[in-house]
Amino acid sequence: MRSVIGLLLLGALAVAGCDKQSQPSQQANVTAPATAGVPAPGGAVDRSHKGEAAPTIPFTDAAGKKTTLAAFQGKPVLLNLWATWCVPCIKEMPTLDTLAGKAGDTLVVLPLSQDLKGMEVVGPFFQKNGYQHLKPWLDTDTAFSVQLGVNLPTTILYDSAGKEVWRVSGEFDWAGDQAAKLIAEAQ
Repeated sequence: MRSVIGLLLLGALAVAGCDKQSQPSQQANVTAPATAGVPAPGGAVDRSHKGEAAPTIPFTDAAGKKTTLAAFQGKPVLLNLWATWCVPCIKEMPTLDTLAGKAGDTLVVLPLSQDLKGMEVVGPFFQKNGYQHLKPWLDTDTAFSVQLGVNLPTTILYDSAGKEVWRVSGEFDWAGDQAAKLIAEAQ
């Protein structure tokens, strides 16, 4: 029964969840509602959830050990919800890797895969792309995407106390100057 539900969720995410714009510049021209925040290249900064506590949803590391976002409290966390089948997600991963390298231990960059097959697909994806600074994290139940009601990719910044600062939906250059200014808001 769980696999049937999982397949239905994956189908729904595949149809509606992933922003499939082939040209990121087109997405930047989409006007976000006034409550969503300011436009950003490749997405919109949404501050409507500012101050909300990080979800307590469990997820796993590559070895299958369960954890939650609370385990990272004390440092800002940039949570990126993505999947190996999501084109904009894949396009922004190298910029997340660069950001993770620049940030060192001042920021946790946490790419949380929403792939139902977990390390079966995420492991080879990470190996093929040779990320130097990112570690794979897994949410094979897609609980984050479903509970937060977000499309992929969505990236959420939590401050060191575990409170949301903002979120960005859509592809974004995480290694750029605008990302650095946004991330500085968590300090």
